[in-house]
Amino acid sequence: MFEIWETGEPARLITDAGSLEVALEKVDTMCRLRHDQAVAHVGDEDESYHFEIRDQDGRALARLSYVPDTSRAYQSVVVKEMREGEHDAG
Repeated sequence: MFEIWETGEPARLITDAGSLEVALEKVDTMCRLRHDQAVAHVGDEDESYHFEIRDQDGRALARLSYVPDTSRAYQSVVVKEMREGEHDAG
């Protein structure tokens, strides 16, 4: 079990996920949402967002800081290597 947190002030639990792959997809979805909000001029334009994926014991496994770039279309923050993980190395 993994938890996805937005670690701004105050930190808040966004959701959970059963696998790291699903957790990465959910972080990507949150970044896409923040990008869409920035394009629509909802919230602070200079705002950055901070996310963590935590394990069931609350330890941070991954951190991401995201600043929407409204001058171009959204590009996924999850690269191919992250999606594939290490199950191809063998």
